[in-house]
Amino acid sequence: MPHLSLLFARRYLFSKKSHSVINVISGVSAVAVAVPVMAMVILLSVFNGFEGLIRDMYKSFDPDILITPSSGKVFDTDSVPQQRLAEVPGVEAWSFSLEENALFEYRDRQYIGVMRGVDSLFATVVPIDSLLTEGRYRLRFGELPEACVGQGVAYTLGIRTNFNDPISVYAPRRGQFSSLLPQSIYRKGELFPSGIFALEAEVDGKYMIVPLDFAQRLLDNEGKASSLAVRLSENAAPETARTAIAALLGNGFNVQTRYQQKAEFYRIMMYEKWGIYFIILLVLIVASFSLIGSLVMLIIDKRKDMHTLLTMGADIPLLRKIFVTEGMLVYGIGAVGGMILGVALALAQQHWGWLKLSGQTFLIDAYPVEVHLSDLLLVAISFTAVSYLISKLTVLSMIPRSEIRN
Repeated sequence: MPHLSLLFARRYLFSKKSHSVINVISGVSAVAVAVPVMAMVILLSVFNGFEGLIRDMYKSFDPDILITPSSGKVFDTDSVPQQRLAEVPGVEAWSFSLEENALFEYRDRQYIGVMRGVDSLFATVVPIDSLLTEGRYRLRFGELPEACVGQGVAYTLGIRTNFNDPISVYAPRRGQFSSLLPQSIYRKGELFPSGIFALEAEVDGKYMIVPLDFAQRLLDNEGKASSLAVRLSENAAPETARTAIAALLGNGFNVQTRYQQKAEFYRIMMYEKWGIYFIILLVLIVASFSLIGSLVMLIIDKRKDMHTLLTMGADIPLLRKIFVTEGMLVYGIGAVGGMILGVALALAQQHWGWLKLSGQTFLIDAYPVEVHLSDLLLVAISFTAVSYLISKLTVLSMIPRSEIRN
């Protein structure tokens, strides 16, 4: 009978006549397993939440596809066949940018940051409007150029959109200049702040967005850009679109998806997630050692039943299977209970945000949580494998093939 071992294992575990100190130890073993399983589910869900938060955050500043020159810092905008680019499946909009380090001066304060010159289509490719904390996203008021300033830059320089003072931008002059005329080593331009945006310290602490023609004149790069940002349709496959665009542009350009633009960052996050998983898995294995004690005591307590079964024709593999199943039942009860509790707590945090983040520098006030089915399957496979190995090794050591029948 294929379910005979399960029948005996369930009887040993749930029978009212078998209540003893062994059952108490089995209950403690189940609880000891439930705690690390619950922790594994919660921690993996929190990592998923942070990963999703960061992905959505960078989505507001990084384009779906970023095109840069494979050599040098700039390229001619005319070198991009825009009409053919529009025919690539999934491509909806694109915007040229010219980026360079510059010195910003506002009133009596100075700051070295990054000037990003963008064309009029930038807001259709990158949802910069969603990042504004003050003012509006506008790069030109009549004939006057304007700038959208990162929050960190604005704080350092004391910029407010309701002030009428211009921002001076200094950039190194290309080509030859006279050492006798210090002002000849740089170009200067002025514009007014129209808005302030906030994303995270690495971005809004260095960027100032200005009109593309303003940046081109200041950098003496007329008709040139340092990158081309592309927005894809919602149903487009980024890798498929990237391959098609790369084939269209040839070897003179690097074409990257949003993931590839931050590949190192996402790789580190993945390593951290797997690190946490293996640490909790080690805790789970250590906690599982309590199962060894309950199995050993159960095997000793059921010696008479084992001899009776052997007399009735049972063999050693069947006896081993009974107690391996017993160990997996105890382990499974604890693990399933821990998984259910972990999912319940994670969903409660996701909906009500009971556990708050400390500090005021975050975009959210509670720990983000996302429960993924793949993580639950990973946890289930993990505790199934651990329970089987521990039960199997324990039973093999306690019930050798030379089991005495008398």
